[in-house]
Amino acid sequence: MAERPIVVYGDPVLREVSTPVNPTDPETVDLVSDLIDTMRKAKGLGLAAVQIGITKRVFVVDLSALDASQSPTAFINPEIVDVDGQIEIEEGCLSFPGIYQKIVRPAKVIMRAYNLRGEEFEVEATGMLARALLHEFDHLEGKLFVDRMSPLTRTMLRGKLKKLSMAS
Repeated sequence: MAERPIVVYGDPVLREVSTPVNPTDPETVDLVSDLIDTMRKAKGLGLAAVQIGITKRVFVVDLSALDASQSPTAFINPEIVDVDGQIEIEEGCLSFPGIYQKIVRPAKVIMRAYNLRGEEFEVEATGMLARALLHEFDHLEGKLFVDRMSPLTRTMLRGKLKKLSMAS
């Protein structure tokens, strides 16, 4: 459909908890299309609706940049079924341009969601897919990757974060 502007750190919408949607509603279908277009243009691996200013429980993930056999997948009204383990990996966020930090997250996740046909599906993921799913799910809960950083790391990034928040 269309590329949309990505909301950056400092915009209060990023702290809002998103609300469920009807997976088969035409507005949801259009939203998923816009998310995919916006994510691809920004060269991201995932994008949540709240990152384009829409507080709906929808995100997309596309790891095709890392694995050509992958294609964009929409997660509508997702829920975490289970997590296991722990791993620290560097990650970034399209709402925090230019900021990358090591973040501790579960090593494995089982997530349940709906597709655009209203069908429930479940994904068991590790590695980069688990990381992307958990990162985007946090957005739906109003949590940001800076919330998972140590206080020392946040202090060291204070200048960059202040600059981003002033630009929003």
